Amino acid sequence: METLYYGGDIITMEQENEEVEAVLVRDGKIQQKGSKLELEAQASEGVQRIDLEGKTLMPSFIDPHGHISFVGPVEQMANLSECTNFKEIQETLETYMTENHHDSNSPVIGFGYDPTRLEEQQHPTKEILNAVSTESPIFILHASGHMGCGNDRILDLAGIGQDTPDEDGGTIGRIEGSREPNGYLEEGAMKPVQKTFSGRNLDYFKIAKQGQDVYIRNGITTVQDGASSRQTVQLFQALAQEEKLQIDVVSYPTMEGGGRDIMKENPDFAKVYQNRFKIGGYKIFLDGSPQGKTAWLTEPYEGEESYRGYPWYTDEQVKAYTTEAIEDGAQLLTHCNGDAAADQLLTSYEKALEASDRSDKNDLRPVMIHCQTVRNDQLDQMARIRMIPSIFMAHTYYWGDVHLKNLGDQRGRRISPARSALDRGLCVNFHQDPPVLKPDMLHTIWCAVNRQTRSGASIGPEERVSVYEALQAVTINAAYQYREEDEKGSITEGKLADLVVLDQNPLKVDPFSIRDIQVLETIKEGESIYRV
Repeated sequence: METLYYGGDIITMEQENEEVEAVLVRDGKIQQKGSKLELEAQASEGVQRIDLEGKTLMPSFIDPHGHISFVGPVEQMANLSECTNFKEIQETLETYMTENHHDSNSPVIGFGYDPTRLEEQQHPTKEILNAVSTESPIFILHASGHMGCGNDRILDLAGIGQDTPDEDGGTIGRIEGSREPNGYLEEGAMKPVQKTFSGRNLDYFKIAKQGQDVYIRNGITTVQDGASSRQTVQLFQALAQEEKLQIDVVSYPTMEGGGRDIMKENPDFAKVYQNRFKIGGYKIFLDGSPQGKTAWLTEPYEGEESYRGYPWYTDEQVKAYTTEAIEDGAQLLTHCNGDAAADQLLTSYEKALEASDRSDKNDLRPVMIHCQTVRNDQLDQMARIRMIPSIFMAHTYYWGDVHLKNLGDQRGRRISPARSALDRGLCVNFHQDPPVLKPDMLHTIWCAVNRQTRSGASIGPEERVSVYEALQAVTINAAYQYREEDEKGSITEGKLADLVVLDQNPLKVDPFSIRDIQVLETIKEGESIYRV
């Protein structure tokens, strides 16, 4: 199969100002780029000619961090992201239960509420959810996924009561003046609830397709499952074997959940695609959410006397995890939102590097996920050990106002410090952490270039990057993280024809209009898998 694209702007991502008139695709790969006349001479008689009619062709986007296995399920949950008060949460849940014909034994899960956007400016409690139902188990998740609230029924099923102790790495909310849970659960305290829901009878193949479709509509052809369980790895293996994956999926099982064993048990998928699925390495979490004030900081949150969030693991545990990852020659992805968590990771990883005698230890491409409050001295350390910053850039917009409040002006304006990272030569990429946010790369590019909060305030303009640098972060730089820079991320001879067609050129529009650009077509290895 052969296709010739011409008649529009072509952004190759090879050089910033490279001008290309046409691209010839053959058998799923880029055959050549150049003038239309030259490529027509090389094309076969049966070549399909695609006139872009002024639209823009560029490499498809690459998701460097997200949770595709959770994107599909979230599509089936009650959407609470637009709720502005407790009453709207209740009404949304009631409507969801009616539309989905829930009986008293059916669990009800909502996703996406954000107390910073609620009139009450606080998390809901079980009384709010009990008013919806005391028979159906209900649990609603915060937009970050790091905390949530349940009604009495789900607390009973999960065995959470007044005698349940708080454990390290999690918090159970209590009714003031007593030990009775108020429904709020934070970080590790949610695990009993998650286990309660895990046995639901779901059509996982259908759900996985829904998850893929969300990415495909946004021009993304390589995605991540960034905290895989054994079950989700098995799901994607089954999807791969039945050739149901339209896009490439890279899995990172958690080390706590047996990631090393999962990698060893699946050698055919270890770091090598089989029908568009591979296991890329391991994942660990070191802290929580900055907007939820569970991220682990070196200095207290603004207005707090001493509270700085908290860690998930001891230094000894983190040192063991980093040592094991390096011993296995595995790429390690580590969730770090707070700078104290970043310190813990960097110190542990650097010590593990020094102790290792692996010849390839300096080319394992470890990744710090989120990097919200990372300091300049930490960026310098990351450069020394060749650690990749994967930045949750859209925090500047969605929670920028909250960060300024929670962290103060000096720390708040530095969230997502992409300019500082790029200036140190780091291979920066951007993600949306789906399903925390939809995988909208064009909005993320807009955030990186403009750095404006939801209220319209400027946040850290000194950390802005150029449009081309932002495009690199979601194409060629993201490909580098997966060790796929020779196959993806730019339009050049021999690379996969993973492409996207946009209605406008992001390099030519007003930077403030980038978020309005539409994905018109997504192409995976020369085949159109989505078209408006």
